Amino acid sequence: MSLHDDAALVLKEYEGQEELRQAYLSHLEAHPDGMWKACADGHVTASALVIDPARGRVLLTLHRKLRMWLQMGGHCEPADATLAAAALREATEESGVVGLTLLPGGPVRLDRHRTPCAWHLDVQYAALAPAGAVEAISDESLDLRWFAYDEVADVADESVVRLLEATRARL
Repeated sequence: MSLHDDAALVLKEYEGQEELRQAYLSHLEAHPDGMWKACADGHVTASALVIDPARGRVLLTLHRKLRMWLQMGGHCEPADATLAAAALREATEESGVVGLTLLPGGPVRLDRHRTPCAWHLDVQYAALAPAGAVEAISDESLDLRWFAYDEVADVADESVVRLLEATRARL
């Protein structure tokens, strides 16, 4: 199964955000290259909110280009077998945390947003940090920091706040 096919299947099974879900599916139907950065009309991306429920905190990255506190994530790569694998790869690469696992149940939310280059049709997961997780800043980050749940709204935009709320509801 191709990554494109996996994404379509994941989106067909996703419950909630019906209008946005349909927009993602329509995009994939119209764009065989809709998983890749090269698709000028926008592309599917994968992200994951790294969460430590035992300590009531999330790990956010200060994105180098956007200069915003965000969850880990980004573009899919040809080696990604599934959308979930892409999200986990991005979360691991950008956080430096070894041993992340995705929260069961598939994506937590969808978020479509404009970047300086194109529309991102982000499929958002949550990744559970193991006990004693140690983070390491990647080249894509200016900073990496743990925030208590109640601090997130003070540093991040509404999309991250909604992702945290949806993740906590799933927990």
